[in-house]
Amino acid sequence: MAAPNQVQIAIPKDSADEEVDYSERAQWLRAAVLGANDGLVSIASLMMGVGAVKDDAKAMILIGFAGLFAGACSMAIGEFVSVYSQLDIEIAQMKREKKRAAENNVDSLNAEKEKLPNPFQAALASALAFSLGAVVPLLAAAFITDYKVRLSVVVAATAVALVAFGGIGAVLGKTKVVRSCVRVLIGGLMAMGITFGLTKLLGSSGLEM
Repeated sequence: MAAPNQVQIAIPKDSADEEVDYSERAQWLRAAVLGANDGLVSIASLMMGVGAVKDDAKAMILIGFAGLFAGACSMAIGEFVSVYSQLDIEIAQMKREKKRAAENNVDSLNAEKEKLPNPFQAALASALAFSLGAVVPLLAAAFITDYKVRLSVVVAATAVALVAFGGIGAVLGKTKVVRSCVRVLIGGLMAMGITFGLTKLLGSSGLEM
């Protein structure tokens, strides 16, 4: 009877560990999806803004790459500073707890130290996620010379990616997929439309690039 009891004790422990690991992975994946969505909408809107006043494919793609580099660097630096601040706070808290901890609690504090956030890892992940989303409209416009077709393809490719990112984010966040996809799609299309319209208005008012 001892063996069955040991099996019953081990199973909940394993399932609990797997649940914790899944939760951590889901948080990282969801953050990655949000970063990719940010890169997608930002660069697509930027390219549509340029496309509103210039039909030159080279200018549109160059501004897209400039936005990719600037956005990825900004996301990485912002994430690095944010996570480093969090790391400083957690280390300070651990030091305060260590002073009050008894001798048998030292090991648990060391175990917690291994789970501290990594600013460099967070910065790299944020930059890569942003770049992943930004690449979509760039690839859509790279090989199309016709002005109107190029704009249409950028909008179409961005819309498909928005639906995909919205669905993935909903699954990871355990929310309604259709509602999330529609919300993300409408938001992204609005961002592109507003940027295109306002830039077109500036161009028609006499402001030239």
